[in-house]
Amino acid sequence: MPHLTSTNTTSRHHRWRRDVIELAALFTAVATADMVANLVAHGPDGPALLAASAVALIATAGFHTWWARRHSHSPPDTGSEAAPGTGPPQESAGAQGGSALWRLRTTVRDTPGSLAALCTALAGHSIDILTLQTHPLADGTVDEFLLRVPAALAGGTLTRAVAAAGGRDTWLERADAHDLVDTPTRMLTLATRTAMDAAELPLALRQLFGRCTIRSVPAAHSGSPAPEDVLEGTTMRLRDPSGGTITVERAHLPFTPTEFARARALIELDAQLGVRMPNSKDVLTLPEGSEITIRRAGPQDLPAARAMHERCSPATLSRRYHGPVGDADRYLVHLLSPRFGQTLAVETASGRLVALAHLLWDGEENEVAVVVEDTWQRRGIGAELLRKLVALATEAGRDSVYAVTQATNTGMVATMRTLGLPLDYQVEDGTLVITATVSSAGVAAPASGT
Repeated sequence: MPHLTSTNTTSRHHRWRRDVIELAALFTAVATADMVANLVAHGPDGPALLAASAVALIATAGFHTWWARRHSHSPPDTGSEAAPGTGPPQESAGAQGGSALWRLRTTVRDTPGSLAALCTALAGHSIDILTLQTHPLADGTVDEFLLRVPAALAGGTLTRAVAAAGGRDTWLERADAHDLVDTPTRMLTLATRTAMDAAELPLALRQLFGRCTIRSVPAAHSGSPAPEDVLEGTTMRLRDPSGGTITVERAHLPFTPTEFARARALIELDAQLGVRMPNSKDVLTLPEGSEITIRRAGPQDLPAARAMHERCSPATLSRRYHGPVGDADRYLVHLLSPRFGQTLAVETASGRLVALAHLLWDGEENEVAVVVEDTWQRRGIGAELLRKLVALATEAGRDSVYAVTQATNTGMVATMRTLGLPLDYQVEDGTLVITATVSSAGVAAPASGT
């Protein structure tokens, strides 16, 4: 860039001349001061000469100040021959107005140059491509992008640019920092969680595919043997290793064969590992000094849970299951299955099961429920179990939980209030639904004696 070299050289010449002039002025001032001092000390007109010297020094100082302001602080002359575009770098639109993360999926023709045309169109709008996945199809390729887009760029403008570059069936939604994790890392993380806990499989599928609905239908309720794995547009039907069918659905965005293969891989891992759950246990000391153990429960706890039901009063079972007391045992097989959620059990020091708590995956929502044997109620067990259920929901990325009970069940209302979370109450036909908004700050410790 010759014009930049010329500019720098001219600037150095200006500084060199200015330094010489200032140095010469300094020597002149010193010589003049010495001469004046000799004249004042030995001449007859000393006071007049001293006054004249003061005036000269003031004039010199004023001239130096004027010179410095004119030359030292003026911008360097870049000349009139500077090439266009070589001035100071301009901030991008993203730097001036911020940026936003978007997830974009579109289908392009499987021909050379299709992806290049799409990337060129994105670059024309100052869009940064952070990640890219390709999903081959029979009649094209689905390209999925994670983009950093200038905040001022509207979504409609982005989709029109993609369409002009050959994209079709375009889908666009906001993303966040969690989407910055690459797909192989996400798959390994989800596989690890699934390997540690069978209840994680529905959550892993939901986190893998984003906003979708996961439904598990037991073999006993399907009315027929589990079908072969099927991919139908926005729906996947997969054989559940524990029997029945797992259905994954999402609106408007068809699943690709690549996503279908990922889902089958997670389910195959679950089938190979069999029934499993974390072995962690928490010991809680009650106000009167008794110790209880809280642990994860599963299908193996079915006999102990039925025995606890037999020790519960009809009123306790009615408040928990909202139906005929004789039907309470029928729910246990479903509730203790890790496919439908996570269950906590409370055991005494002798190993007797005295309470159960359930966090159930209900599509986009999450139900919590607790039943405590009559002789162990009002000791803080229910509040502690609810606190742990909310913590499990938070770890799963859920933002709310709800409990269904009778409108007259003031004990459940009081227990939910100990969570210290925002609560919403809805009553209909004698049924009370309490929804708690999960806070990232955590849950307040339960009060003793609840």
